[in-house]
Amino acid sequence: MLNFLYNVLLASWDMLQQASVYILFGLMIGGLLKMFLSPAYVAGHLGNGRFSSVFKAALLGIPIPLCSCGVLPAAASLKKQGANNGATTAFLISTPESGVDSISITWALLDPIMTIARPISAFISAFTAGSAENFFNPPDKGKQTKADLSCPIDNCCDGIDCPPEKHKKHHSLVEKLGTGLKYAGTSLWADLAGWFFVGILLAGLINVLIPDAIISRYLGGGLSSMLLMLTFGIPLYICATASTPIAAAFIMKGVSPGTALVFLLVGPATNITSLSVLIGLLGKRATALYLLSIAVISVLCGLAVDAIYFSLGISAVAAVGHAAEILPTWLMTTATLLLLALSIHPLYNVIRGWFGADDGCGCSSGSCGTDDHAHSHSQIHSKTDATGCGCSGSCEPSNPIQSQPLVDPGEDKK
Repeated sequence: MLNFLYNVLLASWDMLQQASVYILFGLMIGGLLKMFLSPAYVAGHLGNGRFSSVFKAALLGIPIPLCSCGVLPAAASLKKQGANNGATTAFLISTPESGVDSISITWALLDPIMTIARPISAFISAFTAGSAENFFNPPDKGKQTKADLSCPIDNCCDGIDCPPEKHKKHHSLVEKLGTGLKYAGTSLWADLAGWFFVGILLAGLINVLIPDAIISRYLGGGLSSMLLMLTFGIPLYICATASTPIAAAFIMKGVSPGTALVFLLVGPATNITSLSVLIGLLGKRATALYLLSIAVISVLCGLAVDAIYFSLGISAVAAVGHAAEILPTWLMTTATLLLLALSIHPLYNVIRGWFGADDGCGCSSGSCGTDDHAHSHSQIHSKTDATGCGCSGSCEPSNPIQSQPLVDPGEDKK
């Protein structure tokens, strides 16, 4: 038993070392995106145009590092600011399926082909779903968008009484960079850390426990293996970053790269919890299109990726982790130790959440993101005088837009 645990931890540690440098790089870029590209600002471009708004939403969602639950309040904010259903659907798909953090770790643990195929497939599935929604339910051309230009650093400016051109002088580039990096190492990593380490441990478990013959027999490639992976991945809750080491472990066991790509797309974009919220946010028809588009496009992209590997004569097993080999051992070890140091507080909060320590708002400490938590608070405070979270009733959600209900009362939900 001890030998089994040792082998699992050893396999997990090896994968963690390969991924750490790229995770830190992805977090850094994610922090900068927080300062210079907020979803609320992007909403100004997502309300007009049946297909152009969908294209922008799908494209701009690619680099933003949010999981399938973390993206929900951001998408609700976009919709309340005027983003049409198609653009909201596209954002909801491309954002959790990809991100600078997951792209970086895909390069580290998989190979260049998968690194390119993953965001392209995410864009195609997002654009298809969003376009289908706007085709069957054309957006209201009279609806105007209103971008939230408030200061993301310290809320010193609401963007209305203080115009953006004046607000530019309030904070230096150094302040913006510092705030972005602090956000990356705290709030952003807190959203990802728990699931990432679960994914690392599951990858080690798969490497040690599951025989290669079983994986090759049922998930070796073809339509049937991809449909089986759809069944496994759709109800699962896992973020794009955490799904990558699991996909790498699958490939090393003989899963075809196309089947692994199906898992990388459907795992982060769908889960039982988010689907129930989507019905309230978009309606039953749009949610059905959402699921159908993800399933169909994921399988088609998976078949295309398998064909590419076959035509080029590339062995996916031999290519896994090759990109990380160019890094010196000392750099990978240093990055791993730094990542572990950043993970102490988030993992402590996750463990507290597992044992039922929450803040009274239905959100276990460390298990929901900053935006999710603000949304949880706003829902409670809009329904009852009892705050239930230690505040006297004077606290407000970080984004007033999120205090509005997810569904417009007069909107027809077919």
